[in-house]
Amino acid sequence: MSELDSQPDPPNPVPPVAPGGVELAPGVFVADGVLRFQYARSSGPGGQNVNKVNTKAELWLPVSALARLDDAARTRLRTLAGSRLTVADEIHIAAESKRSQEGNRADALERLRELIVEAMRVPRKRRKTRPTKASRRRRLEGKRHRGAIKSNRRAGGKAED
Repeated sequence: MSELDSQPDPPNPVPPVAPGGVELAPGVFVADGVLRFQYARSSGPGGQNVNKVNTKAELWLPVSALARLDDAARTRLRTLAGSRLTVADEIHIAAESKRSQEGNRADALERLRELIVEAMRVPRKRRKTRPTKASRRRRLEGKRHRGAIKSNRRAGGKAED
């Protein structure tokens, strides 16, 4: 037996997901019963079907139920959700653009995934910059030029340039 074979496996930094969990974004999971769907009649396409079948899908997800999402990303998610965030700290997404309930459900889940992935992206820090000497000079020359043009329009005005 070699030395490599006798070494124990390194600990897995990511604990296993509870069975039945749903992966909403890379590394972000939610328990099965937490996602709440509700269906209603849609105003979207579907012809006569719209009047008979509940195709609109509404999705609710408590922000606190997202596993493995750090606090900074959770805060960004609340900000990105905007008016989709309810008073109960749940994200509410409604989808009614597809003709079927399954299509609208998939659309709502996809929009939730995009929202979470965007929240996981850490924005770059803005570096303070100052205008260069040349750009300040060009700006002032432009202002002088415009001023000369305007002074020439006045009656009897003489330009200094």
